[in-house]
Amino acid sequence: MEEPVSSARGRLLARLLSAFGEELPPQGTSLREIAARVGTSHALLRYHFGSHAGVLTAMLVAQRAKDNETLSEDAATATFPELIERIWRHYTDPARISRARSFFLVAGMAAQDPASYVDFIASLDDLTLLLTEVARRDGDTDAPQRATVVVAALRGLLLQQVLEPGTPAEPALGLILE
Repeated sequence: MEEPVSSARGRLLARLLSAFGEELPPQGTSLREIAARVGTSHALLRYHFGSHAGVLTAMLVAQRAKDNETLSEDAATATFPELIERIWRHYTDPARISRARSFFLVAGMAAQDPASYVDFIASLDDLTLLLTEVARRDGDTDAPQRATVVVAALRGLLLQQVLEPGTPAEPALGLILE
């Protein structure tokens, strides 16, 4: 669900992504503070994104769409286990670990108020669909179920990495790859 940059909303989203890089605005940052950082008004952010939650959702969905684009390119030549390893390396890369933190922050807020995070919730199956496609290509007859379990396990391990950096994940990752 990539935002066309030609639209005013798309241009504003591009400015938000440029201003905050791989991260979302820190928790507790007001819409006015976010607007000041990107050189716009909070009213314009509210108009295009609806709320603070809408800004966070749009940013994270755009960041994850970019991730999925990269991972889709990897999926073209990877086996199911190879893609799992690439996904793991992608999201545990120190340059992207803040993205994982942002994911869990928004997931927690979405759990409290699903109606405000519809776009985020709709994007949650993207990785599962990608893994399902590769598993099917590899001849797996249980591809959708296997992909669902793998994504759940990876997200659990990733949450552990966010909460307790440096926790050894390789033994569990090895089990996932079997």
